[in-house]
Amino acid sequence: MHIPIGAYAGGIELANLLVSTSPTVRGAEALPDLGALSALIAGHELRAPVQEDVFQVQLLRREVRGIMETETAEQAVAGAGVLLGRAGLPPVLRREPDGPWQWFVPTATGAPLADELAAFIAVGLLGVVRALGHDRFRACAAPGCRGVFADVSRAGRRRYCMPDLCGNRLNVANHRARRREMTS
Repeated sequence: MHIPIGAYAGGIELANLLVSTSPTVRGAEALPDLGALSALIAGHELRAPVQEDVFQVQLLRREVRGIMETETAEQAVAGAGVLLGRAGLPPVLRREPDGPWQWFVPTATGAPLADELAAFIAVGLLGVVRALGHDRFRACAAPGCRGVFADVSRAGRRRYCMPDLCGNRLNVANHRARRREMTS
């Protein structure tokens, strides 16, 4: 697999999705089996997972969360560097057919899926630090949620790890509180 270094959005999208599968965030394991792992990586041009990959990707999830929770950009870069090292090969410069030269991170032939994911996500994490800044790694603002995420929105105002879930929960709770105030 060759991961383009300049295209970090896919890696960050997958990092955010992976971290949000944690029992710490969901209350239960949201990446319990091969079907869930296949659904998670669908559309990312990664090899098809096998059963043995599930546990390794669950372990990778902890590493990615740890990088998102770092206190400094230097710590995040060092952590992402460790993930990149799992790919086993140094970056290469190659020309796209009829296009410009691009940096790529190749993964070793036969590398486990977790190592390919580590490299893909590391490129995303490094891209966020470089292009947007370390302060884009955030904790979810929803009360009681322990999720973390990388905010790659244009305005940089994302507040929730899973906007459809955490944001909606908070909106519903606020709505109910307003209704209670109106009736009392």
